[in-house]
Amino acid sequence: MPSPYRALFDAPGTKAFSAAGFLGRMPLSMMGIGVVTMVSQLTGRYGLAGALSATVALSAAAIGPQISRLVDRHGQRRVLRPATLVALVAAAGLLLAAHFEWPDWALFVCAAGIGSVPSLGAMIRARWAALYRGTPQLHTAYSFESVVDEVCFIFGPIISIGLSTAWFPEAGPLLAACFLAAGVVWLTAQRATEPEPHPRERSGGGSALRSAGLQVLVATFVATGAIFGAVDVVTVAFADERGHKGAASVVLALYAAGSCAAGVVFGLLRLGGAPERRWLLGVAAMAVSMIPLLLVGNLPLLAVALFVAGLSIAPTMITTMSLIEEHVPRAQLTEGMTWVSTGLAVGVALGSSAAGWVIDAAGARAGYGVPAVSGAVAVAVGFLGYRRLRRPAAGRGGTVEQHGEREVRHLA
Repeated sequence: MPSPYRALFDAPGTKAFSAAGFLGRMPLSMMGIGVVTMVSQLTGRYGLAGALSATVALSAAAIGPQISRLVDRHGQRRVLRPATLVALVAAAGLLLAAHFEWPDWALFVCAAGIGSVPSLGAMIRARWAALYRGTPQLHTAYSFESVVDEVCFIFGPIISIGLSTAWFPEAGPLLAACFLAAGVVWLTAQRATEPEPHPRERSGGGSALRSAGLQVLVATFVATGAIFGAVDVVTVAFADERGHKGAASVVLALYAAGSCAAGVVFGLLRLGGAPERRWLLGVAAMAVSMIPLLLVGNLPLLAVALFVAGLSIAPTMITTMSLIEEHVPRAQLTEGMTWVSTGLAVGVALGSSAAGWVIDAAGARAGYGVPAVSGAVAVAVGFLGYRRLRRPAAGRGGTVEQHGEREVRHLA
């Protein structure tokens, strides 16, 4: 591991909470696809399987920011354990309901309950921020966490699908629930690195989403999430049309691998200039990288195109986390990070649904028009909201130096 990454773990407790966060984050990429695999195997109803997966994602998008707001006020240990218990009980109910063929409404109730799963990625990033706020190491820490996210998305679906198909249908979601329980218990046992809570009387109450800058980030990432959701669905259909459906997991793993590689390199850089410019450039790069997907005609070319497309993901996400630091009060940092994840989750649900409709109507190749259009929408929203991103919240962000008529921000 390069030296800047090694230096991150010099602080006591960092290795332990990072490992706990990795373990607890695996369900993020395992639960949804695991539910689809389980339900489709047990019932043969792909429509029901997809609807349940979407219910989990949308429920998490609605509940997640509220859990994170409570975490900011009361601390991670007091909130994460009961929230996780609710999610685990709901997951157990879903497994039983699917296995014993309970009514569909019971499946949907349990799927909605799984949405109380906390955003472990936001919790870990908040711990890094508490340790390294105001230093260049925070940029490296955010880069490292983006790499961890991509590693989860490379291996999580493979593990979940593999267990459910090779062992028994419920195995994938069951292991995801075990990872969640172990990760949360391990993380919340580490009190020394837990960020200080900010009770209502000290933080002033209200939602972090009142921040104009955060609104721009969340709206843009709804469109960005639609890119991700559509690419996943269309790639599976594209591979299926060419008689190699199993190759879709490898192709999508290369998409995540491109992002992972870019995240590692980006974490080693010390870039000057305004972060909102880099962010907008990253969003534009993601949009442009979708255009070649409309032109590919075979799986090898698709794999190359998706790897290249993935190169813009992690740097954009890393810069997004830095912008949240500038636009959200410190007492609402965890909630602010979770709102971006919520935008992504909503976008994934919308993109996958739209892509499925286009595939049924015009075929898989036409389906790549959905991420292309979504990318254009993301760029448009980013441009329209750019002025808001240039105005950090009072007292936030790094130092601002006058350089002629230009302001150069050095990120905290």
